[in-house]
Amino acid sequence: MNNKTLRTTIHSALAAGRQALSAPEAQQLCDAYGIPTPKQALAKTAAEAAKIASRFGFPVVLKIVSDDILHKTEAGGVIVGLENAADVRRAFDQLVKNAKRYKKNVGIQGVQVQQMLKGGQEVMVGAVTDPSFGKMIAFGLGGILVEVMKDITFRMTPVGKKDALSMLDSIAAAEVLRGVRGAKGVKREALADIVTKVSKLVSDFPEILEVDLNPIFATEKGARAVDVRFVVGDKPQTRQNFDQSEILAAMQRIMNPRSVAVIGASAEDGKIGNSVMKNLINGGYQGEIYPVHPKAQEILGRKAYPSVLDIAEEIDVAVFAIPAKFCAAAMDEVGRKKIPGAVMIPSGFAEVGEQALQDELIAVARKHNVRVMGPNIYGFYYTPQNLCATFCTPYDVKGKVALSSQSGGVGMSIIGFSRTTRMGVSAIVGLGNKSDLDEDDLLTYFEQDDNTQVIAMHCEDLKDGRSFAAVASRVSKKKPIVMLKAGRTALGARAAASHTGALAGNDKIYDDVLRQCGVIRAKSLNDMLQFARGLQVLPNPKGENIVIITGAGGSGVLLSDACVDNGLSLMKMPPDLDTAFRKFIPPFGAAGNPVDITGGEPPTTYANTIRYALNEPRIHSLILGYWHTIITPPMVFAKLCAEVVEEARSKGIDKPVVASLVGDVQVEEASEYLYERGIVAYPYTTELPVAVLGAKYKWARGAGVM
Repeated sequence: MNNKTLRTTIHSALAAGRQALSAPEAQQLCDAYGIPTPKQALAKTAAEAAKIASRFGFPVVLKIVSDDILHKTEAGGVIVGLENAADVRRAFDQLVKNAKRYKKNVGIQGVQVQQMLKGGQEVMVGAVTDPSFGKMIAFGLGGILVEVMKDITFRMTPVGKKDALSMLDSIAAAEVLRGVRGAKGVKREALADIVTKVSKLVSDFPEILEVDLNPIFATEKGARAVDVRFVVGDKPQTRQNFDQSEILAAMQRIMNPRSVAVIGASAEDGKIGNSVMKNLINGGYQGEIYPVHPKAQEILGRKAYPSVLDIAEEIDVAVFAIPAKFCAAAMDEVGRKKIPGAVMIPSGFAEVGEQALQDELIAVARKHNVRVMGPNIYGFYYTPQNLCATFCTPYDVKGKVALSSQSGGVGMSIIGFSRTTRMGVSAIVGLGNKSDLDEDDLLTYFEQDDNTQVIAMHCEDLKDGRSFAAVASRVSKKKPIVMLKAGRTALGARAAASHTGALAGNDKIYDDVLRQCGVIRAKSLNDMLQFARGLQVLPNPKGENIVIITGAGGSGVLLSDACVDNGLSLMKMPPDLDTAFRKFIPPFGAAGNPVDITGGEPPTTYANTIRYALNEPRIHSLILGYWHTIITPPMVFAKLCAEVVEEARSKGIDKPVVASLVGDVQVEEASEYLYERGIVAYPYTTELPVAVLGAKYKWARGAGVM
């Protein structure tokens, strides 16, 4: 059966207003793509059902076929284990009665007679059309287990055989598929084949929004889909995409402008246009600043212009600080002036239901090839240019971290955290409604920006997840990307149409895609900010062997737990290293890993054990657990640690070192002292320093730098 015939089948269902394909229609698709299913056929009468069952061989399953019944089990529309023709005839009549009882005036096309399979591991393969990432393929345990355990993994289409096999290994129950406690494993190639065929099917037919093959009975000989469901609908809309050179050309001028126009500039304190002007001037920006105001002659000592069209010189960026209703007209003037970038601070667009106003704005910008940041944002900072194109407070601590946020409140948290911790940043960017510029545009710019080493992003959704994934997969090989994804993937009421769709709404899609792209996912805003701060400080690890040195046994246990939580490997201590460490610690201390030097030891014990660990090439990273004592006060510990680490660095030994300091308030000062000297240290917590180290390892593994 060719694709033209299959498309006719799908469009006939859509024309009839149906959300799901019937069992015979679904079987057409399975047969055409070689998706294995049990023998089955549609019966119009009880006698015909009995005849078909006799031809297939008993036992059989009967399923009601009705466009009015999506979930057959809820309507009593499935009867299993029918052993003879008489049972089949009775079951046929019972299914019809159940359907009519479930829904008045139900339309019944017939009853599907299906060969009943016995034994095998129940798994599922599905597909869903995600609002951000498009077509996604799912694999997990089948039957009710997929709903209860939610042990499922996702991949973006197209999915080849290698990716399909990796999906089988990505679920928590992967060992079950290989065979446990004497049970035979399933034929993995057969399951991978189904995955790739479903991937091709949904790629060929965008109208197929969801697929549910659940359960699939998998054995050591093969796999067959017992229950099949296809959900259809209109083709998803696609966003306009720009190639890398187009993105870079626009972003270079936005982030490094030679001149900025402020549309809505004001001399009146308290106005957004006034704050933007002051921040540009007081922030130290050296380019030209052109205030635009319909009546003013001068604003803050600079000549004002009624329109950007009245400015003779070339302009790189226009910052909007006018009410939303005037923005489309002003955007037309920006476009006619050939300004490549617009920073849309005003609110009052899609975020308050004014989607049409936002669409009008973007249509005008598209007409003139203007790239738009926002609307509904606080603006942006780019410290290498001393550029504060924002109405928020200025920020001037330069560094190598670029941060972005979809929320203004989160943006202010970024500024506050950066200022408090003296975390140097290259950029802080607000994205707001993301009507145009998105995270993938920022990644494209920061990838080639020598002023940026680490990229951290807060987002509530990805407008074009596929574009983001493509760029992030490339950029993450060069620079760490941290993402705080807020909220859940919303598929609306349609999610209930299939098991796969419902499960996709549990945020698992973002989890899987970000991991596959090499993006480090932060669980909280604090994690995102701490990872951003720490990743630029820690050197790349050269191996997986991690040793804990601690002055408190309790901290050592907690630090060990944190290692497990963050996917880190504590080194199994070789006998010679165990003997070497015992030379430095008291008899009642504990070597092994953690190395417990006990709390009563003088500073020299800390120094000797840390020095030995740094100089031992088999040890790749260190976690220090400090306990506040009179013998070794916090600042004494901090200074000796810094000295020993610097001594090693002077010899070319630069290993990741993190520290947890527990004690009285003096550990706060000691932690900051260490952090300023390249040792990621925190007071009152054993979890956070290990989490930062874990983030570094996640990136290093994905980027292949170890």
